[in-house]
Amino acid sequence: MKPNSLFCLSLIAATISTMTTNAVSATTDDVHLRIIQTTDVHGNFFPYNFITREAWAGSIARAATFVDSVREAAGENNVMLLDNGDILQGQPTVYYYNFIDTVTPHIASRIYDFMRYDAATIGNHDVETGHPVYDRWIADTKVPILGANVIDTATGRPYLKPYQMVDKNGIKIAVLGLLTPAIPAWLPENLWSGLRFDDMEETARKWIDTIKEKEKPDLIVGLFHSGHDYARGTGDYHENASLKIARSVPGFDVVFMGHDHQRFNKVVCNVAGDSVIVINPANNANAIAIVDIVFNKDNEGRSIKKSISGSLQELDPLQPSQAFMSEFDADRKKVDEFVSRLIGESTGDFSSHDAYFGPSAFIDLVHRLQLDITGADISFAAPLSFDAVIKKGAVRVSDMFNLYKYENMLYTMDMTGKEIKDYLEESYSIWIQTPSENQPHILLFAEKKPDAAHNALKHPSYNFDSAAGIRYTVDITKPKGERVNIISMADGSAFSPEKHYKVAVNSYRGNGGGDLMTKGAGIAHEELPKRIISSTDLDLRYYMMKEIERTGTISPVTLDSWKFVPENLTAPLINTDRAILFPDENE
Repeated sequence: MKPNSLFCLSLIAATISTMTTNAVSATTDDVHLRIIQTTDVHGNFFPYNFITREAWAGSIARAATFVDSVREAAGENNVMLLDNGDILQGQPTVYYYNFIDTVTPHIASRIYDFMRYDAATIGNHDVETGHPVYDRWIADTKVPILGANVIDTATGRPYLKPYQMVDKNGIKIAVLGLLTPAIPAWLPENLWSGLRFDDMEETARKWIDTIKEKEKPDLIVGLFHSGHDYARGTGDYHENASLKIARSVPGFDVVFMGHDHQRFNKVVCNVAGDSVIVINPANNANAIAIVDIVFNKDNEGRSIKKSISGSLQELDPLQPSQAFMSEFDADRKKVDEFVSRLIGESTGDFSSHDAYFGPSAFIDLVHRLQLDITGADISFAAPLSFDAVIKKGAVRVSDMFNLYKYENMLYTMDMTGKEIKDYLEESYSIWIQTPSENQPHILLFAEKKPDAAHNALKHPSYNFDSAAGIRYTVDITKPKGERVNIISMADGSAFSPEKHYKVAVNSYRGNGGGDLMTKGAGIAHEELPKRIISSTDLDLRYYMMKEIERTGTISPVTLDSWKFVPENLTAPLINTDRAILFPDENE
């Protein structure tokens, strides 16, 4: 059946309804299948945040409660469970098994098997852990890890299984896995050596024809670790192609999305006039995606019609599964012991809040550590966590995940003074705006009239790089290209646009992530590897921990290397925007 566009639109409202754990009623000739998807879990397995050391929302433990109840109500053979990647990075639960205990079978693999997932797709943050980690994760689980566009350059064939066939109650289901191809724009090549990442749409067109001809499935599911906004480019890559594929590549009944951490639940019409459910429950297992399909069969048992609806299910109201918590209790204790280890003392509080409005002790600690570790002339760094605090007193391993969220390595790169200035111009262009009567703000908000309820920034703050090692001002009254005035090096010596400097920067940025090196500094993407003077072997967080252990004490002091000007204009705007961005700060 090919519904027209009006019919597609009429289905959109039907997908919004809240689903229960009970199977949808169907006639004896019908088969009801429920597909459940998790995505971007980022190691949130337990109802506890090992970074902030407090109870937390969501978690796979709560998802297990939901999945068990659905299987009990509908029958195991009527339920399908999928994961859409980015499970190996985030909480210390995965860091511990990625890099500390590398002998025990990986906890993420064991969770897949315990939960009886039917298939999973690899995510970009899974690749970020490096071959030894993700190859082990894949080998340790019985669950097929998919990635049709992850290609082994030695053979020209997929490095991972392209798709998985699943039989549920006589229904043949094909699950095609795809990964956002922008990996080379974010990650150093040693993490994905021997691989390439093909365009998602081209790969989908190739494999859907193969699946139709070879498998003749009753249902085709896209399990795509990629978001919905196709316009968002990363270098030369289309980072988010899921919605585009759903519309432009006929054959998919359902497209599960991930990667962009944005909830999404719509029915779209593809170019053939067919309806496609496109759905994403966002991140950290705070919600899961549910797709219900009712297959109507004829007297000979052949599927002649199917109706599909989708919904998002909140997990926080559910109690964690006791069976899950018992199964992985020893793992929980190991991770808790790891993050509790004392590494130093702090003489005061560090807060990422300050980083949006000028020099901050929080970012300057990163700058100081990067400069000390590399011996570079200049450091670039941004607030990777929107709302993070290191409190006065004992500094533990858990605090390092607050200070530095990702497993980036640390590069020392060669840049000219002009490139450094242009890099900063690009950073501040996505960070701030020129205030006006209609927009009396210094920060660049997504909303025209931001308030405490609508305080999202237009661009991700992990791209708001400031610099240390130089002294400079940022004039908010001037346009991009004229805002940054570099006065001197930090020691007072002259700064020259023509001179070459050693710059400390994380590997995400050094590989082109956020476009500050490419669009900003004007360095061609293929030129970036030639600019790398040195790289750490392990992640930057590891070296930061070692440096703090060596010194024993950290203090919340700023380097005062830069400021927004003119100060008589910026001061009241900073107060206004700070109250909008962090409304609970003074409560």
